[in-house]
Order: sequence, then C-alpha cells, then structure tokens
Amino acid sequence: MKPLVGIVMGSDSDLPVMGKCAAMLEKLDIPYEFSVISAHRTPQKLEEYSRTAKDRGLKVVIGGAGGAAALPGVIAAYTSLPVIGVPVKTPALGGVDSLYSIVQMPSGFPVATVAIDGAANAALLAARILAVSDEALSARLEAYTADLGRAVEAKSARLQEIGWKEYQKQM
Repeated sequence: MKPLVGIVMGSDSDLPVMGKCAAMLEKLDIPYEFSVISAHRTPQKLEEYSRTAKDRGLKVVIGGAGGAAALPGVIAAYTSLPVIGVPVKTPALGGVDSLYSIVQMPSGFPVATVAIDGAANAALLAARILAVSDEALSARLEAYTADLGRAVEAKSARLQEIGWKEYQKQM
C-alpha cells in the first residue's frame, strides 16, 4: 500500500522513541514510510522530502527530534500537509528544550505537538486526521479506544479482588 504517513527522525538515536509511532501505525493498519533526515546535517534532503511529500501521496508527516528540534518546523515550512512534532527527551534538559523548540513555531507554520517521547500519540493523532475521510479507520480507532477502556476495567476489577498491596507486587 502507498504510504499515507511519513515518519521522519533527525537521528537514528531517536529510534527507540519513534519506533513506537511506527508500531502504532502498524497496529491501526496505516501505511507509512520511515526516514532519518537531519534538519541541520542534511537540510537539502529535508527540503526535498517535505516539498514532495504531498505529491508522493502522504497525508500527514510526523517529525521527531531532540535538542534544538528544528525538524518538524522545517518540514512545516515546506509543505501544506499537517505536521505533528514529537519532542524527544534529551540528557541535558530532559526534552524540555525539544518541546519548546517544536511548540513555539512562528505564526503561519503550525506544528501539532505531542508530549515529550509521545510518539504513539503522534501516530494516534495522525490516525484521527486520516479518519476524517476514512470510515474503516474511524472504526479501528473506536475499537482501539474501547480496548483501552476494557483494559482499565479489568485492572480495576483485579485491584478490587486482590487488594492494592498484592496488586502492586504483581506490577
């Protein structure tokens, strides 16, 4: 199937976080492409990727980066597609630097931003954007949400059954 979502990370060191994005898209049966493109080390490649994303059939681009985290903003500068930024946790400032870099975009270049290391939620947000025009995907999202609710109910029932001390031991 032709990719609908582009996942771009600034470095392969972001893979432990951004892999969660790919895993969620797979769970929802959404085709995607996955690339390493640096806003600073390969800016021309990022420009080309972003400018051609729509022509290649992408509907949403998810960019994950740490530190200065310019990646999602640069993507948004070169495409009219929705861009979702994933701030990746950094050793120096715990990802707050990444969060601020992504969320503080100038007027005219919006980037939806999820929590630090929130790649799974970025995939879910992309899925919700796509589901506006895809009833089958909308149904898969509703089923996923219902599964989350059932899991919480099962945990609560187990807690009531065995008590909090035993429950905590089993965590």
